[in-house]
Amino acid sequence: IEAATALLSAIVAWQFGWGWQAGVALLLTWCLIVLSGIDFKHMILPDKITLPLIWLGLLLALFSLFTDLRSSVIGAMAGYLSLWSIYHLFRLLTGKEGMGYGDFKLLAALGAWQGWQMLLPIILLSSLVGALIGIAMMLLLGRDHRIPMPFGPFLAAAGWLSLLWGEQIQQVLFQSLRL
Repeated sequence: IEAATALLSAIVAWQFGWGWQAGVALLLTWCLIVLSGIDFKHMILPDKITLPLIWLGLLLALFSLFTDLRSSVIGAMAGYLSLWSIYHLFRLLTGKEGMGYGDFKLLAALGAWQGWQMLLPIILLSSLVGALIGIAMMLLLGRDHRIPMPFGPFLAAAGWLSLLWGEQIQQVLFQSLRL
C-alpha cells in the first residue's frame, strides 16, 4: 500500500503541480486509498471518512477548486440518490442487498468534489472494471459468485482517475457509447 500511495501521490503532484489544488487532491487520494483498503478487508466504508469528504468537497466548491458550488451540490445529491435508488430497486427485485450505504456516501463525496457531470463516467468506469475483475476472479481463481465483492475500491479508483483525467475519460466514454 505504501508503494501505491507514493506512486499515486507522485502522479497527483505531476498532474496538479504545487498549490492548494494539489494539496487537497493528495488528501483525497490518500482517503480513497484508505477507504479501498478498509472496504477490501472489512466490506465497509466508514462514515468517519466518507462524510467529511462530502463536506470538504462542498467547501472546496465555494472556491471552484475542482467544480462550481452548484455542480458540487447537485453532484453530492445525485451521487447518493443514484446508488440509493439502484440499491432499493435491486433489493425490491431480488430480496438481497447489492451494496452498502457507504457506497452511496462515497459516490456523493466524489460528486461533491467533481460535480454531477462526472457521475456517469465514474459509475460506468467503476462498474465496468468491477465486473471485469469479478469475472476474472471467478474464471481464473474459482471465486464463488455468491461471495460479495466490495464496490468501494472500484468507485474510488474511477473517482481518482476522473479527478485527474475526467475530460479525457468523458470523451472516450461518450464517443464509445455515441452519446
